[in-house]
Amino acid sequence: MDLLPPETVRAEFAHSTTYLNTATCGVLPRAAVAEVRRLAEAAGAGIPSGFGDFDRVNRVRGAFARIVGVTPDRVAVGSAVSTHVGLVSASLPAGSEVLCPEGEFASVINPFVVRDDLKVRFAPLESIAEAVGPGTALVALSAVQSADGRTADLAAVREATRGYGARMLVDATQAAGWLPFDASPYEYTVTAGYKWLLAARGVSYLTVSEEAQSTLVPLHAGWVAAESMWDSTYGPMPELAHGARRFDESPAFLGYHAAEPSLALLERIGIEAVHAHDTALAARYRAGLARLGREPVPGDAPIVSVPGLADRQGALLAAGIATAARAGNLRASFHLYNTEADVDRLLDLLS
Repeated sequence: MDLLPPETVRAEFAHSTTYLNTATCGVLPRAAVAEVRRLAEAAGAGIPSGFGDFDRVNRVRGAFARIVGVTPDRVAVGSAVSTHVGLVSASLPAGSEVLCPEGEFASVINPFVVRDDLKVRFAPLESIAEAVGPGTALVALSAVQSADGRTADLAAVREATRGYGARMLVDATQAAGWLPFDASPYEYTVTAGYKWLLAARGVSYLTVSEEAQSTLVPLHAGWVAAESMWDSTYGPMPELAHGARRFDESPAFLGYHAAEPSLALLERIGIEAVHAHDTALAARYRAGLARLGREPVPGDAPIVSVPGLADRQGALLAAGIATAARAGNLRASFHLYNTEADVDRLLDLLS
């Protein structure tokens, strides 16, 4: 597929840097910035529209559900991946074994590690499916690794967990928004919304299969977790929400008001088109690195990490190119607002 037309996408964004750091935080589209400004100004003026809009939050829930291939009743909204993972961790009986990849992102593993009555076991990402055993209760892993863009063989892990009756928790933070990702095969998925999904911090999503909803206790249930929210603002709630909304946190409205136009933009372009665009830019960068005699971590994701170049991140930033230094690597990540010229500028400076 051809790259996305730069002039079309550029009109949606106002950034002035060569921004190659979506794996850290995405760029807000102009429409999302306008929504944040509108809500903040209303809050500052003390008018009711500044309180935030639950209907908008539910529209965001529906848009995210469409993007990851589930129904809205499987989606809970929150503010951080670690909170969602903590809910899953709290559901496990003492003595349960949790299997995770070595070097996995901290928010995916720490809620299990801090429970000293769980057995947390680690294995290389490439052999995680083979490491599943009869004692494994849960496999928790990222679809795409934050540090270096390596991609998990989720189908192989799913087959292995089914063979042993284990559940899966998949972090789609570095996948949803550029990779066509289907959340439906997994008991739990968690996704931060401020990276490839182009929202602001304070937006995150938990999907829970219908069967697995009975395994979680909504420990942080407030009035928003009730089936009828406005009848549950005082005293014990008469009834929990029937679907995954029972696991909702009270939303950070600025982030969710930003998320609606951001998800609408991604849906309008189409994740398949974003995938083709992002991976083509990454392939161009990988080819350029080879010409420079540099070997990145193998893969085909739009997250490209180069060992031995982490110390160049500061100089690149001073030159107006935003990248990241992660796990000793220089990490560049390419998204829909990037162009071939951005890739070439990075390569020129690295040469």
